[in-house]
Amino acid sequence: MKAFTIFGGTGDLTFRKLLPALYNAGESGGPGADYRILIIGRRDYTDEGYRELAREWVRKYARLPYSEEAFGRFAGRIGYYRMDFSDPAAYAGLEEYYEAEGVDGHIFYLAVAPRFFGVIADGLAAVRGARRGKVILEKPFGESLAAAGELNRRLEAFFDPENIYRIDHYLGKEMVRNIQTIRFTNPIFTNLWDARFIESVQISALEEEGVGTRGGYYDTSGALKDMVQNHLFQILSIVAMERPAQFSGPDMHAEQLKVLRALRLPEAGEARDALLLGQYAGYRAEKAVAPDSSTETYAALRLFIDNDRWRGAPFYIRTGKKLGRREMQVAVVFRRPSSDVAHDVLLIKIQPTEGVYLQFNIKRPGDTDEVTQAKMDFCQSCSLENRINTPEAYERLLSACIRGERSWFSQWDQIETSWRFVERLRELGRAEGLPVLNYEPGSMGPPEADALLARFGHGWFH
Repeated sequence: MKAFTIFGGTGDLTFRKLLPALYNAGESGGPGADYRILIIGRRDYTDEGYRELAREWVRKYARLPYSEEAFGRFAGRIGYYRMDFSDPAAYAGLEEYYEAEGVDGHIFYLAVAPRFFGVIADGLAAVRGARRGKVILEKPFGESLAAAGELNRRLEAFFDPENIYRIDHYLGKEMVRNIQTIRFTNPIFTNLWDARFIESVQISALEEEGVGTRGGYYDTSGALKDMVQNHLFQILSIVAMERPAQFSGPDMHAEQLKVLRALRLPEAGEARDALLLGQYAGYRAEKAVAPDSSTETYAALRLFIDNDRWRGAPFYIRTGKKLGRREMQVAVVFRRPSSDVAHDVLLIKIQPTEGVYLQFNIKRPGDTDEVTQAKMDFCQSCSLENRINTPEAYERLLSACIRGERSWFSQWDQIETSWRFVERLRELGRAEGLPVLNYEPGSMGPPEADALLARFGHGWFH
């Protein structure tokens, strides 16, 4: 029997994402449908007690319809094991549990803070067969470049590097996966996908909510570490990479890494043209946030990729909390043939709506030569059938791990390169005395973010 073990199995991530994803995979006949699901936590639950707790989360968040019969099948695979996973001595008991259950293959999901990753890897040395298993790590991948490097060293000392899966759930989203298809299977885009025809690329990840109960974590992280360094740089690399020889793990990762390594750091004195930080009013009053915190809850970046395809075309990134709407999208803004017509724009909508929007120029109807814009809007997630039949991000990525498919997981060299760039950019900002600007909740961030683009003749696409 094989086991899917979740460390941190009483947390929000497990209840809202992992259990519903495993339920969906089981009911759709996906890989791992026969795996034992072992939940590890410190709270005092019996198997039945935990299963009852899981019932409402699955009922509320599963993609597929809930039924008592289906949940009964799923719940029968769940076991709960109480242990303090930070105690090395506790792992001998875990080995005894696995032996009694007849487990001979492992996938471990570390749904815990990064400081526990190394502790768990060390503890698993007491579990026979664990070294041959796979491990899935939840972001953030360390709290700095140095911490991430040490964490990676400890993990690779125990697990085979090919069995370490660093999960970034944004890479499992349907429209992020669709970027390649849109770009590489449509000549109208494939042949124009470079700086000769594209004026700018904009990647936006906007959130309406504040930090909520995550104030303690967020105040040591901020928007640059929490969103830009991992999620948004990964999306940027997918948008900008060369066509890989094959759309598989090693080839994709190599092309993404080339993009990340080609990101140009601003020269001394240029940080204000590359980075803008903000903090929403009231952030310092949030639970577990320092009253004098200077942590940014908003970041806007203007970046360049120094290679033949993209040289000269800016990539704009923005992300923030407590903004006027929830929205994640990639806007590809094409160059205009003349200044008296609007830009053609391809908009890839990632969340909450999934789809593609295309804006282009057309003559206004009637006896006139006036040019106006035609707008074609395809909403993929508006169809109930599409929503039911489309695997959610965690479901897709957990299934990929079980199959051994690594294409859509972050690799250490990518993470290391991203960390190095973000830390150096922040250092340049501090050296220039870059302020953390205030903005009002419900706004679109600091007004200076609009001014940043306007200085170069651009504007955020809405």
